Amino acid sequence: MPKYIIFFKDIRRKDVAKVGGKTSSLGEMFSIGLPVPNGFAITADAYRYFITFNKLDKRIRQIVKKADIKNVRSLHAAGSEIRKLIEGSKFPKDMEKEITAAYKKLGSKYVAVRSSATAEDLPDASFAGQQESYMNVSSDILDKVKKCFASLFTDRAISYREDKKFDHFKVYLSVAVQKQIFSKVSGVMFTLDPDSGHRNFIVINGSYGLGDYIVQGKVVPDEFVIFKKTCKIVDKKLGDKKIMEIRSKIGVHRKTVTESMQNKFSLTDKEAEQLANYGKLIEEHYGCAMDIEWAKGDKLYLIQARPETVHSSKNPSEYVEYALNERSRKIGEGIAVGKKIAAGEVNVIRSVKEMSKFKPGQILVTVMTDPDWEPIMKIAAGIVTEEGGRTSHAAIVSRELGVPAVIGVPNITKLVKTGDKITLDSSRESGIIYHGLLKYTIIKHDIAKMPKTKTKIYVNVGIPEEAMQASLMPVDGVGLAREEFIASSFIGYHPMEMIRLKREAEFIQKLTFGIAKIAAAFYPRPVVVRLSDFKTNEYATLKGGQKYEPKESNPMIGYRGASRYISKFFEPSFRMELKAMKKIVHEIGLDNVKIMVPFCRTMNEAEKTLRLIKSEKIHAEVGVMAEIPSNIILADKFSKHFMFFSIGSNDLTQLTLGIDRDSELLAPEFDERDDAVKRSIHHLITTAHKYKRTVGICGQAPSDYPDFTTFLVKEGIDSISVNPDVAIKTKLHVAKLEKIF
Repeated sequence: MPKYIIFFKDIRRKDVAKVGGKTSSLGEMFSIGLPVPNGFAITADAYRYFITFNKLDKRIRQIVKKADIKNVRSLHAAGSEIRKLIEGSKFPKDMEKEITAAYKKLGSKYVAVRSSATAEDLPDASFAGQQESYMNVSSDILDKVKKCFASLFTDRAISYREDKKFDHFKVYLSVAVQKQIFSKVSGVMFTLDPDSGHRNFIVINGSYGLGDYIVQGKVVPDEFVIFKKTCKIVDKKLGDKKIMEIRSKIGVHRKTVTESMQNKFSLTDKEAEQLANYGKLIEEHYGCAMDIEWAKGDKLYLIQARPETVHSSKNPSEYVEYALNERSRKIGEGIAVGKKIAAGEVNVIRSVKEMSKFKPGQILVTVMTDPDWEPIMKIAAGIVTEEGGRTSHAAIVSRELGVPAVIGVPNITKLVKTGDKITLDSSRESGIIYHGLLKYTIIKHDIAKMPKTKTKIYVNVGIPEEAMQASLMPVDGVGLAREEFIASSFIGYHPMEMIRLKREAEFIQKLTFGIAKIAAAFYPRPVVVRLSDFKTNEYATLKGGQKYEPKESNPMIGYRGASRYISKFFEPSFRMELKAMKKIVHEIGLDNVKIMVPFCRTMNEAEKTLRLIKSEKIHAEVGVMAEIPSNIILADKFSKHFMFFSIGSNDLTQLTLGIDRDSELLAPEFDERDDAVKRSIHHLITTAHKYKRTVGICGQAPSDYPDFTTFLVKEGIDSISVNPDVAIKTKLHVAKLEKIF
């Protein structure tokens, strides 16, 4: 049996000490039948033998000992000297013979030669990008193996080991030699959301050609967001894929992507969902979240899998809120990484040659980064890049270092200059750069110590992008997800205009993804989706809307809600909404979704609306907004049709007091805490509970008035839905009230 070679079929995950983290994972995946290109490992023993044979150990120790690792120039000098020593050494004849024989046995002229360190892909340290790998190798395989050995001492690898407190001389290198996949498409996959750490999702990034351009930030890849439980897509975004790196028999070169290819997704939905199934299987097999590389040649292949290290090492019980206390001029916007805020002095660094100019605590602004930048990235207060996506090198390393970043900000290296003071806000879905040093607040909550409440505390969510972060809060679900925000932000057209343009499928898909992303983020907690509640004047502002909408003197009490759904004019549009709901519940499998009917005035409207919902074969709980006096007065009759009520306090106050809620003249009289409104709520809760129906509230009042929340808890309301920014405060307030009542 070969002394220094092990083929993938004989490698398992327990063999990290022999073949390194990367190759042990490849062998493990190969053993359970996943599509991994075959290969073999040149073991860590082979590396040790090479170092001993060439009498390099003592000389390397002396160089490392003399070097000042924290000094960029000293680090570079030491790394260069060590690499030169290794690359100038010779292979022992017996090792050379074994490598050559294994290469012939593999039977592939072109191979990938990939470094795999014994302290790599560990649960608490990824060592991603620290060592070298070489693609499309044939005649010079031995030279590339030697270069991989030398890359154990790249500047970035030495610096990383120092930071992670690994002994430089107890980390060894194995090399994987693997059949080359001439990939048409490649990318990365995380079995959680890489920014928030949310475990309900698998996120796949893909682009044409090789994967290097994704990591280098030269392209913004396509992104597929998958609901992990069912491996169905809940969102996808087309990337900016203007260039690609391709590999041929004569080497690697850059190629421009045609416009038609740029406008197409690099993977089909079916392929993305197949990849997600592989990712889910790998996560289940390893028992932890995973960071996976994949490629598509003649079929889909998995070419690397390692434990995700950023969120796995965080305290799952801690929820941290960052909030800006002031605003200023916005300089730029990009992809938020790190969910934090940082303020400081800008240092624009355009090349690794300028790294010595960077000082600890500054905000690094550059075009893009690669592994050579890590010595200054780790001392930065924040990072801003001009290029890249969520899985570019800058994004990956920023997450691991815990440094907030905003990635892909157009022209940022021209918009700011060294010495400028800026504030970087990556605490929300989009990252924003503000002028000046702004004050901000950090609040830490221990979710494990949050009190339990009998009254459910829900949040109101309108924008899908906000759902991911809001779902990490210690809340019980979503009391109000508004369809109209999705329709106006992501579709923009009047639904009847979409029908006229024969774009029904697009309307249904966009509505499906918008709602599904919210529901998946909170799964299995309930998510109440309110069907569309645009008024005529609001529908008229959508593209093409004016030709479909009548002019009403008072749209607030006009053609809206259930009356619109059951009209012959609007029924085709309403059915598009219902088809989206059916896809969400039955195809994607989000059975936590509940449907809510707004502005339902009469029993006739209730019965006809429910018939339409039933005709589309949607199996979900259906409730009604309680926002019209008739909903309150006839609560017993509405209880026979609907499973729950949700109080819309704004409209209920308007219609109970006869006050236009938009009137400035009457604004002082508009108050949800008026006795007439409170008596209506008392009657509704009492009647609904008699018929075993639940009552919640999703209006603005509980967010604004703590005393109104006191009244609701005293009345025995079942749930209170508030804006995310006051959810924790409301939960703590309700917990105190429940001890009193």
